[in-house]
Amino acid sequence: MTGYRDTFRASIEDPEGFWADAATAIDWYRTPTQVLDSSNPPFYRWYPDGELNTCHNALDRHVEAGHGERTALIYDSPVTGTRRSFSYAELRREVAQFAGLLVSLGVVKGDRVVIYLPMVPEAAVAMLACARIGAVHSVVFGGFAAKELAVRIDDAAPKVIVSASCGIEGKRVIEYKPLLDRAIDLATHKPDRCVILQRPQAEAALGERDVDWVEAAEVATPADCVPVAATDPLYILYTSGTTGKPKGVVRDNGGHAVALRWTMSNIYDVGPGEVMFTASDVGWVVGHSYIVYAPLLTGATTVLYEGKPVGTPDAGQFWRVIAEHGVKAMFTAPTAFRAIKKEDPKGSFLNDYDLSGFAYLFLAGERLDPETLRWAQDLLKVPVIDHWWQTETGWPIAANLIGLEPMPVKPGSPTVPVPGWDVQVLAPSGEPAEPDVDGAIVIKLPLPPGSLPTLWNDDERFVASYLSAFDGYYLTGDGGHIDADGYVFVMGRTDDVINVAGHRLSTGSMEEVLAGHPDVAECAVIGVADQMKGQVPRGFVVLKAGAEPDEDELRAELIAMVREQVGAVASFKDVAVVPALPKTRSGKILRKTMRGIADGAEEPVPSTIDDPGVLDTLRPILLR
Repeated sequence: MTGYRDTFRASIEDPEGFWADAATAIDWYRTPTQVLDSSNPPFYRWYPDGELNTCHNALDRHVEAGHGERTALIYDSPVTGTRRSFSYAELRREVAQFAGLLVSLGVVKGDRVVIYLPMVPEAAVAMLACARIGAVHSVVFGGFAAKELAVRIDDAAPKVIVSASCGIEGKRVIEYKPLLDRAIDLATHKPDRCVILQRPQAEAALGERDVDWVEAAEVATPADCVPVAATDPLYILYTSGTTGKPKGVVRDNGGHAVALRWTMSNIYDVGPGEVMFTASDVGWVVGHSYIVYAPLLTGATTVLYEGKPVGTPDAGQFWRVIAEHGVKAMFTAPTAFRAIKKEDPKGSFLNDYDLSGFAYLFLAGERLDPETLRWAQDLLKVPVIDHWWQTETGWPIAANLIGLEPMPVKPGSPTVPVPGWDVQVLAPSGEPAEPDVDGAIVIKLPLPPGSLPTLWNDDERFVASYLSAFDGYYLTGDGGHIDADGYVFVMGRTDDVINVAGHRLSTGSMEEVLAGHPDVAECAVIGVADQMKGQVPRGFVVLKAGAEPDEDELRAELIAMVREQVGAVASFKDVAVVPALPKTRSGKILRKTMRGIADGAEEPVPSTIDDPGVLDTLRPILLR
């Protein structure tokens, strides 16, 4: 591990030297002479006197270097039967034209633009167009409820909103325009204009505030890149599931560009001209970082996919995309692979496609259970890399750095801290935890470039939410441990640690055991109130397609497995077979909502829930 160790040590012992070197991979209008401004802790700023433009780095510089014909973006939509490719030169033209449209509507540097679009190329175009003119974009997941969109409109106060007539989820067409109109009615702040992309699946009637995307873009004058300060905001991204006043994570221009460019080479091993397929949504941080910005900053090809891993029309959609587009590295959530495993446990659809050019699968977003890891490894015969990060951090905190130095995989661990992230585990007292002892996972300040410098218009909440628990540390909200080899084990959110008769136990360790049963596709364990023990665990399992075990026998087997592998102290005696688990649209299981229902103090159902009907089905089981 010499290469990794030396690189990591350099990033921690001399962060300014390390990140000054990384910044040479980016074009600057004004090269920064100061790397880190630490004059106002805990508000650290990177490259404070630098000037650049993120869109120039993502598009123009590749065209100017003679790579304009290289493919920048592939749009693959099984739900509409559409495939379309954009070269770097073509994408730059589209972006410059739309940037000109925004300028014609009065948008200037520093103005906010809310983007409420489905997974179509225009979503990336709108984001890059904002970056081109120095506007601050805030992407809201397409199809989000009107109330939740309204509170984000009020917080960001956009001059313009960019939306579409509709989105498509599976076989459902979701009309966006009524949701948008209702959100604007609910919001105190009113945008000057709304730019609407008409889709043939459901065209929308336009009002006085509305502008037709195609018609307005045709007559717009293309806009050039506007230099911005490295510390100027590039975007605001509101954390999913937020209730009340939303938490707007801010990302700056300079640190973001430097960090993402560094990750493509060192973590993902993807270079110019190579293809990366990130199966996520631009409404989430993964879509921001690894569908739009990082691949384009690198000069690579990115695949923008509109659809789900199964059902359009089969469980082989991901394999088709990898084979058709020559994908080298894929990034998605473990939930997507659990869905494929449930529908096609033997991977029979894989036989229809040639994946000989496929090199790596990266998974993040939820804890990767060892059983899904083993299944994917056995099926794909390529490295399957778990890695861990957050909306707030913008890029991986812990990973197996394939491009720097591949390391042995340890199931249950996203491997080691990525250079730049001084990851530590603290006991409740604030003292460092011993190896293999669970505690709060924290990161020593200052956070590296590309992480959030604060929350939008809310420095006080930034400090209270993330920096107040342990002085000098960022609180990740996740619990886990670091082993003697330096591998980080993220066992779940700290509120997923339950106290059974005085014993602190991770529900993640119990989920690992349940997921190891050959009939189980996915599972969840929550802690519920118990008069005698304080809390006891309850398990929920979803079976693989075709599995038809005797449910009483299955429950007995699962209880015995947890007793044997976790111990009788877990008091695990309750497990239910359910048809599905409630999830957000990004694939995260709604454990907190399930706990609230079971304990009779029901949490509000997040507006990001994928299918409310699943929760309705589960409710009687939770209440019994």
